[in-house]
Amino acid sequence: MSALMLFLSFVVLIFLGVPIAFALGISSLVYIFTNDISLTVLAQKMYAGLNSFVLVAIPGFVLAGNLMNNGGISKRIVEFADAIVGFIKGGLAIANVVASMIFAGVSGTALADTASIGPIIIPAMVQQGYDPDFSAAVTAASSTVGPIIPPSVPMIIAGTLVGTSITKMFVAGMIPGILVGLLQMILCYYFAVKRNYPRSELNSLKQIWEKFKGAIWAILMPAIMIFGILGGFFTPTEASIVTVIYGLIVGLFVYKELQLKDIPRILVESIRSTAAIMVLVGFANTFAWILASEQIPQLIADSILSISDNPIVVILLVNLFLLFVGMFMETIAALIILFPVLLPVLTSVGMDPIQAGVMVVLNLVIGLNTPPVGVCLYVASNIAKISIARLTVAILPFIIANIVVLMLVSYIPHFTLFLPRLLFGM
Repeated sequence: MSALMLFLSFVVLIFLGVPIAFALGISSLVYIFTNDISLTVLAQKMYAGLNSFVLVAIPGFVLAGNLMNNGGISKRIVEFADAIVGFIKGGLAIANVVASMIFAGVSGTALADTASIGPIIIPAMVQQGYDPDFSAAVTAASSTVGPIIPPSVPMIIAGTLVGTSITKMFVAGMIPGILVGLLQMILCYYFAVKRNYPRSELNSLKQIWEKFKGAIWAILMPAIMIFGILGGFFTPTEASIVTVIYGLIVGLFVYKELQLKDIPRILVESIRSTAAIMVLVGFANTFAWILASEQIPQLIADSILSISDNPIVVILLVNLFLLFVGMFMETIAALIILFPVLLPVLTSVGMDPIQAGVMVVLNLVIGLNTPPVGVCLYVASNIAKISIARLTVAILPFIIANIVVLMLVSYIPHFTLFLPRLLFGM
C-alpha cells in the first residue's frame, strides 16, 4: 500500500507540472510519513547520494561550459562548422550537427547545447530559407550528442552509481556519439535535397583557416581534457577544474569577450545549475532507496526475466522500458533510480557494464526529445516559436536515427568496447 502511495503521489505531481526533483522529494516524504519513518532518513539518504568525489566533476564542467559559452565559443563553433560544410546542400543544417558535436566536448549536457547554439543557428537557418520546424528539430536532435561524447554528466553519474570507471565510460561513448552525428548529417542532406534547402557559398582555404583560428581554442578544450584523462595526467574530476582554468584564460585573454565583471554572474548561473542537478541527485537517491526497500527493483528484474531469458529479447525489453520512462522522467533521475536496477539484468545475459551504461544513457537521452517531458524539445520550440506538436513530427526521423544507433550499441559490443579494449586492455 505504501509503495502504491509513493507512485500515485509521484505521478500526480508530474502531471501537475511539479519539477521532477521536487516530485521525487515530496513523494518520498509521503512514503516516510505513511510508514512512520524518521525524517532524518531523508537527509541521510540524500547525503549518501551526494557523498562522492567523482560528482565534484559536475560543477566543474558546468562552470567551464558557462565560461566558454559567455566567452564567445558558441558563435565561433557555428561559424567554423559552417565554413567547412556549408557549401554542401543543406550545409547550415549539417553545420548545426557538427557544431553540436564540437560543443559536446565543452558542455557535457544536451540542454546546454540546445540553449547555447539554438538562439544563434535556428534564426540563421530560418533566414536562409529552412523551415522553422526543421531548424528546431536539427538543433534539438543534434544536442543529444552532448551526453554521449565526453565529457558527459550522465556518464559521470552512471559510473558513480555502479562503481565503473568514468574514464572508460567516456571513451566508450565516443564511437556511438560520432555515429549519431553522422546519421543526423545524412538525414540533413536527404531533407535538403528533397526540399531544395540552400547551400552556403564555398569558402576559400584562407577563409576556412580564419574561422579555424577563431574556433581552435574551443576545439582544443575537449582535446586537452580527453588526452589528459587518457594519458593519466588527471582524473575526470581534476579535468573539470583544468577546463575551468582553461575557459577563464581563453575567455579573458584570447577571445576577450569575457569580462571580469561577468564572472560573478557566471558563477551564480553555474551554482544554480549545479544545485538543481545535486538536489535532483539527492532526492532521486532517496527515491531509489525506498524502491529498494520495497523490493521494486527485484520485481522489475524478475518480471523482465520471467518473459524470457533470451539475451536478444531481454535487451529489447529493457530498451523499450527505458524509452517509455524517458518520455516522462528527467534523464538524471531515471538514471539514478533505474540503472542500478537494470544493470544486474543486463549483465545476467552477458552484457558488459560499460556497454550497459552507454546503452542506458543513450536511451534516456533520446527522451530529451520526446513529449511530454522532453526539455530540449521545449527549448527548441520556444526559440523557433513553433508548437510542440509541429516540432515532434519534424524531429521523428532524427529520433529513429538515434534508435538505430541505440540498437547497434545494444547488440554489437564492439561499438562501445572497441576503444576501451584498445586503450585499457579490457
